[in-house]
Amino acid sequence: MNSTALKIGSVPAVLYGDEGSRAYLFIHGKCGYKEEAVDFAKIVYPKGWQVLSIDLPGHGERSSEAAAFVPWHVVPELNTVMGYARRHWAQIALRATSIGAWFSMLAFAGDALERALFVSPVLDMEHLIRNMMLWAHVDEDRLRTEREIATDFGETLSWEYLQYAKAHPIVKWDAPTAILYAGRDNLTSRDTAENFARGFGCSLTVVEDGEHWFHTPEQLEELDRWTQRNT
Repeated sequence: MNSTALKIGSVPAVLYGDEGSRAYLFIHGKCGYKEEAVDFAKIVYPKGWQVLSIDLPGHGERSSEAAAFVPWHVVPELNTVMGYARRHWAQIALRATSIGAWFSMLAFAGDALERALFVSPVLDMEHLIRNMMLWAHVDEDRLRTEREIATDFGETLSWEYLQYAKAHPIVKWDAPTAILYAGRDNLTSRDTAENFARGFGCSLTVVEDGEHWFHTPEQLEELDRWTQRNT
């Protein structure tokens, strides 16, 4: 399987597979990087798909751009990437992880995708931020006043981010979608995943012993089996 490094505007990307008419766009999550798409590509390439994967701001080759890892920067960038994909492939599908799924739904809600595969997706960002505020014992008035508050669990709460999430709930998502959800996901509740799947007609597979980050050999085997079934 060939791999080709390229840039889409200023965005570093890698393309797996030989030239064809179908491609998956692979969007990683926080702490991810474009090359992690290789395991996914090994599964879908024999099925006739190329895989185009990018580094989001602050990740991979873009470690100096961490401040831009926010939706008002990422979503326009993803629209540019999708424009590139539309010029090169007749059929486009999506594979996205965690916050990458949320960014993708914001960017691609109006696009005609062949299918979407979400792994541990963030599905309701406002709810997640409010949960983090509870964990940090921060109320809305304090966040409004201070604008940004660092937490002891490594996240920075942002008033601007909360307002963006409130103004941009996911209300439209038409792509045929399969979700892989971990029973011990600490970011997206099971109720949220089930309600989203029900509301948008998605298939939902639950790995009861899984965590938000699929990383153990057993979890990765579950991920590969799920990918095989849904591609």
